[in-house]
Amino acid sequence: MKYKLLVLDVDGTLLNDENKITNRTTAALLKVQQMGIHIVLASGRPTYGLMPLAKKLELDKNGGFILSYNGGQIINVQTGDLLFEKRINPEMLPYMEKKARKNDFAIFTYHQDKIITNEPENVHIQQEALLNGMNIVPVNDLSIEVDFSPCKCMLVSDNPEALKGLEEHWRKRLNGVLDVFRSEPYFLEVVPRFIDKANTLGVLLEMLQIKPEDVIAIGDGVCDFSMIQLAGLGIAMGNAQESVKACADIVTESNNDEGVAIAVENAILADIHPSEVPLEELNARAHHALMGNLGIQYTYASEERVEATMPVDERTRQPFGILHGGATLALAETVAGLGSMIICQPDEFVVGMQVSGNHISSAHEGDTVRAVGTIVHKGRSSHVWNIDVFTSTDKLVSSIRVVNSVLKKR
Repeated sequence: MKYKLLVLDVDGTLLNDENKITNRTTAALLKVQQMGIHIVLASGRPTYGLMPLAKKLELDKNGGFILSYNGGQIINVQTGDLLFEKRINPEMLPYMEKKARKNDFAIFTYHQDKIITNEPENVHIQQEALLNGMNIVPVNDLSIEVDFSPCKCMLVSDNPEALKGLEEHWRKRLNGVLDVFRSEPYFLEVVPRFIDKANTLGVLLEMLQIKPEDVIAIGDGVCDFSMIQLAGLGIAMGNAQESVKACADIVTESNNDEGVAIAVENAILADIHPSEVPLEELNARAHHALMGNLGIQYTYASEERVEATMPVDERTRQPFGILHGGATLALAETVAGLGSMIICQPDEFVVGMQVSGNHISSAHEGDTVRAVGTIVHKGRSSHVWNIDVFTSTDKLVSSIRVVNSVLKKR
């Protein structure tokens, strides 16, 4: 694949104005993951608020990542590991709270599944809590009650000019210590120095040894500007601000018109040229067959390439928890069988003639493996397929050769 990482902003990008991911968008994002492309949700939301969206898109099964707090944390969704984190020195909290009180601003921060604030009745804070499924904890003195280093702090006001004034003052006053920016007209965000989506995305790319040119980034707001510029393909939403559109390579449709799905289909899926194979129908028909009993699902099919996935669970694992070699061979034969059927003439049919595999490494229970079959010989009497089986983190598990015999129907 040309691209290896797809980075998505959430609000105004992945989600429509009803805060939902459409079925078309979900299908497109599941398909690109099945093709081996990893997804990163990059958002100003807290980690806790992003996790349900990540699991809905099966990032936990496909090696995806969360880049939360506008870059304050990187989480491996599959393992739950915290890969990167930068926090605010709590010694700065009394100063920020003093400025908030002086300007009659509300102030809040996040901690695990809670929002801690001095104004629990503030409508914007209540909306933030509802959006992220978090509880509000009211306090009288935030700087005293908060005994941890927060990932970020938020000041809230319905007076955008007052927030703008404090933002300009703090850009000079806190330069070199903290960064500030307005993510909404009513929100002034305070984050650790040098924390933004692009800088933290750069950290993740270095960890994964992925080059920026192998990345697609999609967003709509000023917080997405830097990551759109960093990516090899930067895409702005149709609802994005004009300054964001100006820095993007492509402008897609709006978040209410499935802009993410359209961008992914055009930038990634259109290059695959899949044949008109009814995969959903084939998967449904195989429900009670061996393929269905092993949980195998076709995900892509063309004349040159077929892909399928299979879970490593009680059906396909050995007693001690790793993928069974026999199940892996069954997966390979399933992939090669469909591939040969696609390229056969109407008066031909195929039967399996030989399968041989090299098992290179293990896949563990709870993972989902991906089989990628490519044809290496397309003869009149036989087809030879090579099937590589990968874990969700792209580790090669097995390399298998399948030979199918092509016979004429009588």
